[in-house]
Amino acid sequence: MKAEDRGPSPNLAVPALGEATIRSPLRLSTIKGDRIYNFVSDDEFVRMNALATRGSPTQNGGSDRAFERAGPRELLYFDPGTFRAGIVTCGGLCPGINNAIRSATLELLNHYQIDEVWGFRYGFAGMNPNEEIEPIPLTAASVEGIHYDGGSILGSSRGPQPPQVVLATLQTMGIQLLLVIGGDGSMRGADAVCEEAVRHGIEVAVVGIPKSIDNDIPLVDKTFGYETAFSIAVESIRSAHTEAKAYRNGIGLVQLMGRHSGFIAASAAVAAADADFVLVPEVPLILDGPGGLLEALAVRVQSSGHAVIVVAEGTGQELLRDGESEDRDASGNLLLLDIGAFLRTRIAEDLAKRGMQHTLKYIDPSYLIRSAPANPSDSVYSSDLARNAVHAGMSGRTGLLAGYWNGEYTHVPLREVIVRTKRVDLEGDLWHAVLESTGQPALWG
Repeated sequence: MKAEDRGPSPNLAVPALGEATIRSPLRLSTIKGDRIYNFVSDDEFVRMNALATRGSPTQNGGSDRAFERAGPRELLYFDPGTFRAGIVTCGGLCPGINNAIRSATLELLNHYQIDEVWGFRYGFAGMNPNEEIEPIPLTAASVEGIHYDGGSILGSSRGPQPPQVVLATLQTMGIQLLLVIGGDGSMRGADAVCEEAVRHGIEVAVVGIPKSIDNDIPLVDKTFGYETAFSIAVESIRSAHTEAKAYRNGIGLVQLMGRHSGFIAASAAVAAADADFVLVPEVPLILDGPGGLLEALAVRVQSSGHAVIVVAEGTGQELLRDGESEDRDASGNLLLLDIGAFLRTRIAEDLAKRGMQHTLKYIDPSYLIRSAPANPSDSVYSSDLARNAVHAGMSGRTGLLAGYWNGEYTHVPLREVIVRTKRVDLEGDLWHAVLESTGQPALWG
């Protein structure tokens, strides 16, 4: 297990609704070397641990935790001829959502030749009849060209709905597969619906497709949207650097998204190679005193004439809270206070005390990033995840998301995703690259 996927050792067995006995309509092969794509065997797996030390049980052929390998199965649980599927997108916007909608819809209609695909509008709210939001049919024509646009043609919302209500909607509409495109909160909602279906013996497959610009879903190498996000963020860092260099004692301050994880800030800073300080939620922020950020910033500005700071939005929240700021959003997340504005004020106050005239430019591109269309890498990745989610659901698997690990697409049980968090590994390659690029201390204070 990767160091950033904290939590108890996972059980990677994936639930199934029953034995798959129906021949797939996909025209694939079971013969290696015939130059036709092959069905994936249920015996194929992807090891969690790619690394091993000499003489370890893994190297010597011992057992190791492993994911089911994702992909099309030769035998299905559901009969495509009498099948309906639904798709819902939840949480914040993210590059690649429309790509995933399009890919899943076309796989179901064109290749599995199912009857109908329905899109639920505005997240799980669109699955509650009390909200009076009608679902829309998804067809090859209606998803044509949507992958060129950011956002979601289905819209989104935050917050759960009663799982029994969601399940009742699926039953009423005769939907046997629900694809949930979302982040960690959405996966908790998907797991709740799955558990409700199991509790009542209702045969509905619930499969997640992990999207998150924060890259914070565990047991997945990366989520779609992340690469596009930090690629766009690079331009903000470069702009901040240009502004900082143009003025005496110039400072560029860039705030990027990252509620609990600093992946965007870290990756964008390494890619841009212009940041002097990268602040992430994983590292407690100390501003004052010897070894604190403010002193280090003053030294850097005096020596270089300018400096660039990149901060993830979830950094230093403990410095901002007065003990009473406990408001939460519809998903139950603690509302973040504005660390960027706070730093802007504190930096100005500190440099004034030191008698250092300066110019500070503050850039926050957060929603510009969220609403962007996917770059080519995320376009491919989100589409692949969606197809693999369809394959999993058609084979009767449920309570999982389509993932990616060690270069292979995988099945990841939802029950294991929702009990752990993914953070930047402070002993890993990415954070080491940040420290090498910026020259900042590994820890403050």
